[in-house]
Amino acid sequence: MRTELPASGTERDLLTAFLDAQRDAVLRKTEGLTREQLARRLPPSTLTLAGLLNHLALVEDSWFRKNFLGAPPDELWAGIDRETDPDQEFRTALELDPDDLRARYARACARSREVVAGTPSLDQLSARASARTGKRYDLRWVLLHLIEETARHAGHADLLREAIDGTTGG
Repeated sequence: MRTELPASGTERDLLTAFLDAQRDAVLRKTEGLTREQLARRLPPSTLTLAGLLNHLALVEDSWFRKNFLGAPPDELWAGIDRETDPDQEFRTALELDPDDLRARYARACARSREVVAGTPSLDQLSARASARTGKRYDLRWVLLHLIEETARHAGHADLLREAIDGTTGG
C-alpha cells in the first residue's frame, strides 16, 4: 500500500514525508522475496534488490550520521574503502539474509529520522564539508539529496521486482 503524502505542512514535515514515502516504496518492493530473488539481476545491469537495500542503508548512514553530524562511520561500514572497492556494499549484500537486509535498511532510516528530529533548523550546516567543493551542506540539502537518491533507486527497484515476479505498482 502506497504511503499517503500530506497536501500541506511545514517544510520539514513535507521533506520527511516525501523521503519516508520513497523509503517505504523500496521496502515494499523487497517484501516476501527470497535471497535468490533479491540477488537476481536484470542484464546487462549488475544491480540487485539486495544491493539497492544495502547501498541505501549505507547512503542513509553516510549522509545523516557521518557527513551531517560528523559521527564516525557505523561499524557496518567502517571497513569500506569506496576508492578501491566502489561496489562493495552492492556485492556483499548478496551474502545477507533478506530479513536482516531489510532490517539493516529500516534501522539506518530510523537513525536518520533521529538526526532530523534532533536538528533544530533545516538551515543547520553539516559537520563535514564536501570533498569536491569544500562547502558544507545544510540539512535541507541533505534531505533533498536523499529524496532524489532514494526515489531514483525506488524506480530501479520497480523494474527489478517486475522482472522477478511480475509485481507492479504500489
